[in-house]
Amino acid sequence: MATERASTLADPSLPPEVLAEMERLNEEAAPLHIWLRTRANAPQKSPWHRGGDESATTIPAEAYTVRPPPPIYRPAPYLWKWTDIEPYLHQIAEIAPLEFTDRQQFLLLNPGLGGALRVTNTIRVAVSIYKPGDDAPTHMHTPNASRTILSNAGGYTTVDGEICDANRGDLILTPNGTWHGHGNDDADPVIWMDVLDWPLMEQLDCIWIEEEDPAKAANAAGPSKAFSKRHFGSGGMVPSFTPTNRGVGEGSSPLMHYQGTDIRSTLEDLAGEEGSPYEGIQIDFTNPVDGSPVFTTLGYNAQLLRPGEQTLPCRQTASTLYCCIEGRGYTEIAGQRYDWEKNDIFIVPNHLWRRHVNLDESANAILYGVTDAPLLQKLGHFRSQGRTQSGDVVELAG
Repeated sequence: MATERASTLADPSLPPEVLAEMERLNEEAAPLHIWLRTRANAPQKSPWHRGGDESATTIPAEAYTVRPPPPIYRPAPYLWKWTDIEPYLHQIAEIAPLEFTDRQQFLLLNPGLGGALRVTNTIRVAVSIYKPGDDAPTHMHTPNASRTILSNAGGYTTVDGEICDANRGDLILTPNGTWHGHGNDDADPVIWMDVLDWPLMEQLDCIWIEEEDPAKAANAAGPSKAFSKRHFGSGGMVPSFTPTNRGVGEGSSPLMHYQGTDIRSTLEDLAGEEGSPYEGIQIDFTNPVDGSPVFTTLGYNAQLLRPGEQTLPCRQTASTLYCCIEGRGYTEIAGQRYDWEKNDIFIVPNHLWRRHVNLDESANAILYGVTDAPLLQKLGHFRSQGRTQSGDVVELAG
């Protein structure tokens, strides 16, 4: 059963007046399809490798419980306007400080998915705030996750001991099985978008979370700052002595920090190229060791639409989440127009035709994308089609 809103209500240890205010805010925010929360989901099970009663030979009675299957929901196109949703972050941070809670964030809810905490059946999205002085506990979990930095600067994420300072447009990965934590030692709050393959792992009954022992962590020497960039940040050059896997997971990129300044520079350097009629100037973030997607389940990219550029329609069997990093424009999804500007977030579900338009005739627009195409490719079900200028439907390369 998909995780529902009730499982992420505020911690009952909070004062009654704070709980009441959280409930009021959630009722107020419901039409915007966001859900405010102050604690993390409970894991489905204990970490498999931590044991328990290894001699147990009986199956617990609850394993035999027969439950009716949940209804099948399909995601709908939707756009979350930043000007509408951002104020709720600051209200959560004001009434429920991090020192009393697990989270200060809201999750995006797709209006087509019956209240489940997801934007598609494979992707969960949260938007988090960390105030000056915040320091969240270090933990690891089975879902792959990422942070896209939406504020100008401030804050950090540690990944297996490596400190990744956060700046606007940065993409910071926390692959499954890596110890990671978040904090902010700057003067202003930091805000970022969290993306996880949580719904997929939930469906596979493979969600577990582990908290790090603070005493052990204090004595552990992790990689130094900029370890990722120093070891894996030069295209086509990878040290032969560096382990190419981070954490206990498999198949993820060892490069944890893709910096926004590098992303923008690369896109702008390519702007004079012909590009793709369906994507404009698009770059993929890849595993520097073998060129594969950064995760086995999710792929990440960035695309630049030149002034006034309009792409041709295309569609895929994969769904894609977009965030506007710069500029203004709109995306037409299944014939309906969705206007976007800075920090707006929108979802294009699988199978639906879409095209992008940069409305500014004098400036570039930059969109970041997250897609479940890598998963579909591994299953042998990724397909992509486009329409030519004359309206003919053509098959596009994966």
